[in-house]
Amino acid sequence: MKASLRAKLEQLASRLQELDRLLSEESAAKDMDSFRKLAREHSELSEVVRLFTGFRQAENDAEAAKDMASDPEMRSFADDELKAARERMESLGADLQKVLLPKDPNDEKNTFLEIRAGTGGDESGLFAADLLRMYTRFAERQGWQVELVSASNSELGGYKEVIVKLIGQGAYSKLKFESGGHRVQRVPVTEAQGRIHTSACTVAVMPEVDEIDDVVLNPAEMRIDTFRASGAGGQHINKTDSAVRITHLPTGIVVECQDGRSQHKNKAQALSVLAARIKDQQMREQSAKTAATRKSLIGSGDRSERIRTYNFPQGRMTDHRINLTLYKLDRIMDGELDDIFNALATELQAEQLAELSEVQTPGRVAG
Repeated sequence: MKASLRAKLEQLASRLQELDRLLSEESAAKDMDSFRKLAREHSELSEVVRLFTGFRQAENDAEAAKDMASDPEMRSFADDELKAARERMESLGADLQKVLLPKDPNDEKNTFLEIRAGTGGDESGLFAADLLRMYTRFAERQGWQVELVSASNSELGGYKEVIVKLIGQGAYSKLKFESGGHRVQRVPVTEAQGRIHTSACTVAVMPEVDEIDDVVLNPAEMRIDTFRASGAGGQHINKTDSAVRITHLPTGIVVECQDGRSQHKNKAQALSVLAARIKDQQMREQSAKTAATRKSLIGSGDRSERIRTYNFPQGRMTDHRINLTLYKLDRIMDGELDDIFNALATELQAEQLAELSEVQTPGRVAG
């Protein structure tokens, strides 16, 4: 194990002891926000320190086996013990690398999911509705709460655009790879000749922004308009101007919300979506800079990037970023997305490990 990595692990072990002391103090629970932060940090460090403790024990076992090997009568037994200890060290070392990989600070946040119809006319709108159902069914399987933020209906029961908020532990971590272009190949219900058409939707996944986060919404930089919310067919669902449209002048981002019954609720929800979009834009700009150095295996998250194809005639789903093809499209459209999400997470982890290995390679360490 490299000296720099060992020093870091020793530091984390000391920090865990300090957290044990802080959490055991009588005054620890007086400030619940602070207590929760300390408890979360303790939970994160416990696994790292457990693995490091096991690694050090395996090191000690290896040293003891070497000492034992000096006795001719014990050499065979010592060789077996040394081999077993080194295997444990290798396995625990690999596990330690994985748990020390950088974590996305947004992973545990709630998320906004935005689906927009693209090329394909009415069929694209119907596919947007299918995607919404797919993600909603997945959310239900996770026990998450789904809130409709805004929806613009298309003909035939689809959506021109729909935004939902998914509330639940790890919502963003599961869905963050979904941003991009989703293409569908199937025979539309409006197709009399039975020909297969191709249409597309774009998906945007944005973590909810905390109130204390670094997105500052300056009232002077926003134009807020109110109007009457309308239902299907243009019929007014109320007689007051409860719907809200917010235009962020510096970025040109426009958010509409009319699902809530009150103007106050719609404004609060629209501001929340606006903050998430601004944060998302900042994250994508940062990702673009990072991708210029090293192209991510899971793509840049660019809305124009085609990430997945849903081929209904063949019952096939293909994720183009990792060359994953699954022949269970009916179950995928019903929300069985774990195989896809796990494969994408594994690819990301493999890339992070490769980067970590490059940094730790002698002669290639920066500075």
